[in-house]
Amino acid sequence: MVSLIYATSMDITLIRTFLEVAATGSFVHSADKLFVTQSAVSLRVKRLEDQLGHALFSRSKAGAELTTEGKAFEGYALSLVKLWEEARQQIGVPEGFDRTIAVGGQESLWPRLGFRWIDTMQARMPSLAVRAEMGPSDRLTRFLIEGIVQAALMHTPQLRPGLHAEPLLEEDLILVAGCAGASMTEVAERYVMIDWGPEFVQAHAVGLPNLVSGKTLALGSIAVPFVAHRGLAAYMPARSAMPFLESGELHLVADAPVFPYPAWVVWHEDLDTDIRAVAKAALDEVVATLDAAQEGVIEELAEISEEEVTVLGEREIPSNSINEAS
Repeated sequence: MVSLIYATSMDITLIRTFLEVAATGSFVHSADKLFVTQSAVSLRVKRLEDQLGHALFSRSKAGAELTTEGKAFEGYALSLVKLWEEARQQIGVPEGFDRTIAVGGQESLWPRLGFRWIDTMQARMPSLAVRAEMGPSDRLTRFLIEGIVQAALMHTPQLRPGLHAEPLLEEDLILVAGCAGASMTEVAERYVMIDWGPEFVQAHAVGLPNLVSGKTLALGSIAVPFVAHRGLAAYMPARSAMPFLESGELHLVADAPVFPYPAWVVWHEDLDTDIRAVAKAALDEVVATLDAAQEGVIEELAEISEEEVTVLGEREIPSNSINEAS
């Protein structure tokens, strides 16, 4: 309780700003992620340093590096933010509910997985209140560490102490086009590059050097309807493409390689065991309904291709789960 009072007196916003600068090593990048000006970030850090009586960062043209005192404070800062989040979530449980869980997910995983997960969790435990967050993997990882969420769905899990990752789906990115029977050469004329992360971009550059585009969309699955409604071509998750394949707006491109894009769930190890059991069972139930859907798409691609479907780039997927204790 004393720690909680101390956290609120120091202003939790200052501590969150400190942690963001510590994570990015940059006042500029932290400002972008916090949606404030660089001067606001500097002022917050300065206020925190004044309250603690020590400099927390060494500033240079290369960025911001934690001082000895900053490194010592970082662990306390994480604990204070986590304690604050736990208190805020527990006190904020809506009337009629007695438990709560906060979950996160990357944008592309919400439509066909995240929303169904929430429905299934509450069907299994009606007294469970659910709060949802969205963001890229680095933001979700920060949320997990700080206790803002207790579980998150993502394609690129990051290893951190206190977090545990489990594989969920063997998702594949497939090449689709607005016209039926288009060859790889014909697709190039209407191709849109959707940025599915650095691994995909690198594999794409090496494996498909002639497939270039004047449009690059780092928008995730938000870009899928854009491609479909304009008769364009792009790589997209098989499950996201399915409704458009079924409606005839999009078509599989024969002989196009696929790119493994697996989904993971990352748990915070402090999550209540009963809630985690319900959340995991609900997630397993939803995943079981989705696995068969993708298999049908990949089988159809194999049928229309003259050659064996290949993999775009090589991606090492750790088996079982990821644990980090260091």
